[in-house]
Formats: sequence, C-alpha cells, structure tokens
Amino acid sequence: MMITMIALTPAADMDGIGLRLPTICVRPGKPNAAASGFFSNIIREPLNGEEAVLPVPDDTRHWHASPRSAIGFLVHAATIDPAVLGDRRCLTMPGVSATVAEQIEALRRVAGDEVVRRIRHEPDESIMAIVAGWPRDFDPRRARALGFSAEADFEEIIRIHIEDELGGAIPEGGV
Repeated sequence: MMITMIALTPAADMDGIGLRLPTICVRPGKPNAAASGFFSNIIREPLNGEEAVLPVPDDTRHWHASPRSAIGFLVHAATIDPAVLGDRRCLTMPGVSATVAEQIEALRRVAGDEVVRRIRHEPDESIMAIVAGWPRDFDPRRARALGFSAEADFEEIIRIHIEDELGGAIPEGGV
C-alpha cells in the first residue's frame, strides 16, 4: 500500500511524502474479502476462539507491520523536516518479513497449540496466484535512518494486537 501525504504551506506551496507500507497485521475487526486478509485472520480469529482458513502454503513470505506502527509511520511522516528528505520523497517503511509458518510459530509461542489448531489449511488457487506476485522483503534502511521504526519480529506484532485490541489478555475460550 502506498500513502501520499500532502501539506499546503502558508505560501500555498504543496509539499508531500510517499510511504510504502507493509501489510498491516493484525488488523482489528472482522475478516474481509481482501486477498491479504488471511494474514490477520490466522492470528485474530484463533485468539478469539474461532477457526481461520489459511489459503496459501506455509512457506509464503510477506512483509508486515502492526496497526500501531502504521500510525507511528503517519505521525512521523507528518512531523518530519522535509529538508532531510531531499529530492527522494518516497520511502519504504520498515516491517517484519515472515513466512506463514513463522507467523504460526509465533502464535504458538504466544498463545499455545490449542489456538494454533484453529487454523485450517484450505488452498485457494486464486489467492495463491495474487499473493505470488507480491514483494516479500524490502530494504527500509533509509526510512530507519530517518527515524521510522516497526516491530522486531512477528511475535511482537501478535503481542501488540493482544495489548491494543484484546485488552492485554487472550479472551476466555481463546486458549
């Protein structure tokens, strides 16, 4: 996802910065029809005591950051000194590159085997074809040097979800 932030200065000049965001995970709310939705679903639903469908192979790798990091990216971009950006006004935000298997293992470490057993593998050729064309990893060195930051690993993304969306605890029936 690419977000462009534009600001009008008092002199009516326009100034902007483009941010390429990782897939935001674990998204709050209910599952949706987005092709990337399963990345959140396989964490969120099992933590809530519900089954989740995994439509891609375990070795599918993708780039993630939490909703908390996404907000941090936007706030930092809105307050950064434009002079430090120079002519390169588009940045790739930091994130965690993880396979689905690594996501599931992180969930196991945080919440246990019973929660992980709620993930049902059900291949979906159309979603696999879409996801196969997505980038898997990025080099956010420049964004990090400019003060943008994200989680260190996928376990941290899960813990942030539990803290921010589940009141700091896995709901009863979630484990």
